[in-house]
Amino acid sequence: MKRLRYWSVENARWLRRVYQIIESALVFLHPLFKRIGYPRLDRGFAALEKLVKGLLFDSQSCGQCTLGETGMACPMNCPKTLRNGPCGGVRSNGNCEVDPNMVCVWVTSWEGSKRVGDLESTIQVIQAPVDVRLKGTSAWLRAVRKKLSASSGESL
Repeated sequence: MKRLRYWSVENARWLRRVYQIIESALVFLHPLFKRIGYPRLDRGFAALEKLVKGLLFDSQSCGQCTLGETGMACPMNCPKTLRNGPCGGVRSNGNCEVDPNMVCVWVTSWEGSKRVGDLESTIQVIQAPVDVRLKGTSAWLRAVRKKLSASSGESL
């Protein structure tokens, strides 16, 4: 899994673009999703996300995905689950203080964000703390509703 995780960070630019296209397609499908009901769709979408994002990004299915803002590196792979940067224990070789055989998630996130080429809208965005109640739910559907409510003021 780590090998694919590192591959995804190395290919962050085009993977982020694919991610944005998927998000746009899901936003386009909002009227259909609203008619069916988001709660009814959540389980299926969460399973699909777990499969796709688990394989490509070693995603931990927290339900609050930040891949687009963290250089396509899942911050939940950090043993300390830090979502806004590294702890003070990153080793001089860039490896994690908890797991010395693993490159710090935030080192890979920084590299991925540089590949994306837009540091201001990626890694420099402050992330909210993890809401553990959302673990295993669909981050994609949540992102669609959040994006639509922000743009229209509509409560979804």
